[in-house]
Amino acid sequence: MELFYRVVSIVPVLGIMIVVHELGHFMAAKFFGVRVEAFSIGFGKPLIAIRRGETEYRLSPIPLGGYVKMAGETPLDDHSGDPGEFVSHPRWQRLIIAFAGPFMNIMLSIVLLTAVYTIHYEHPYALDQPAVIADVVEDSAAAAAGIQPLDRIVQIGGTQNPNWQDVMNGTLLNANQPVSVVIQRGEQKLPITVVPRPMGEEKFGSVGWIPAQPFTVTAVDPDAPAAKAGFKVDDEILALNGKPLRSTHDLLHSLQVIGSKPVEILALREGKQIKLTVTPALFPDAEGNKGKEYRIGIASNPMHVDKLPVTQAFARSLEQNRSYSLLILDLVHKMVERKVSIKQMAGPIQISRATSDAMRQKGWTPLMEIMAAISLNLGIFNLFPIPILDGGLIILLLIEGVMRRDISQSVKERIYQAAFVCLVLFATLVIFNDVVKEFTHHVQ
Repeated sequence: MELFYRVVSIVPVLGIMIVVHELGHFMAAKFFGVRVEAFSIGFGKPLIAIRRGETEYRLSPIPLGGYVKMAGETPLDDHSGDPGEFVSHPRWQRLIIAFAGPFMNIMLSIVLLTAVYTIHYEHPYALDQPAVIADVVEDSAAAAAGIQPLDRIVQIGGTQNPNWQDVMNGTLLNANQPVSVVIQRGEQKLPITVVPRPMGEEKFGSVGWIPAQPFTVTAVDPDAPAAKAGFKVDDEILALNGKPLRSTHDLLHSLQVIGSKPVEILALREGKQIKLTVTPALFPDAEGNKGKEYRIGIASNPMHVDKLPVTQAFARSLEQNRSYSLLILDLVHKMVERKVSIKQMAGPIQISRATSDAMRQKGWTPLMEIMAAISLNLGIFNLFPIPILDGGLIILLLIEGVMRRDISQSVKERIYQAAFVCLVLFATLVIFNDVVKEFTHHVQ
């Protein structure tokens, strides 16, 4: 069943991404009068081929991409000087044709996120809130840096007055790398350096600070002590035995000290304060060890839903795409410098896991968010200066423009051959990394 969900989700998603990308090249080529010989979705021997005019439209069996085959496009093609050939057109037109594919993917991402923000954008409550710290995990990077509850992050890197999304972006790719922050504590502003620690399969940076947000019950385990004590969803937890509580981490820490003794919890329900008495019980801990952690059986993950006017949704989409783009470029930059692991990259297997998870969630917006992220990644990746990608073609055309002459065909052939080998090796490494992460995920 899991394989079914993955195939059903990833095939149409990748298909849409590929069609949009290649449609950009196709429409630009047609606009400038370049002869398009083939428009293919997928690689390999065509399963279906239909000719319309000068173009053959193909559906091929390997769904890892697609292509628009233009007359005289590559150095290996014969060039007759025909006005319909790609190389017969001015460089500025060829630049537009090359850029049109990635541009369409970036535009699709903007459109999809605009739709999400207009329809139903559900996200953790704290994500777009000021970065006020509710609690600090013991023995974490934040604790080691001397950060305290109720501190506010007023700067991280070059970002002033960040929200928690900015803070997450500033630490995610900086595992084992120093990150400069400025903390406001009372009237003081304190410069502090934190070193995020690698966590999880992807080794993303984790600091151990917990966002301040309403401590609202979002789920109650029906078989746990909290349900028997009368806790309900939407109760706001205020205090335990008279001590104010700031987060689930604060609650858990207190329960480990108290053990199996009954505790009195002050909560707010429908505007009125109530007191509930509950006796903690032993549950498996975060590592799955049975009977190692005292809990009462509630969860708190407050969510916020945005439904914005189209103009505001479009503005937020532009900002989010800009932020995600900078994050992708930062990832690549740090990979080149060997500051982050390739484990932080996702290949087709991990993408299929993400799309299948999104497909199972309620509504269309989770899948639309994933599609937007994939489309943006595809657009930016194709702009990288690798010769057989669109970005490589753009770079070669710019170099030729500066030189005011074409690079020789033999040199281009060598460049394309070397780039193809490098790209195959890179793809193999990413897929191997995907397989390892998938195996580790199932073992756990």
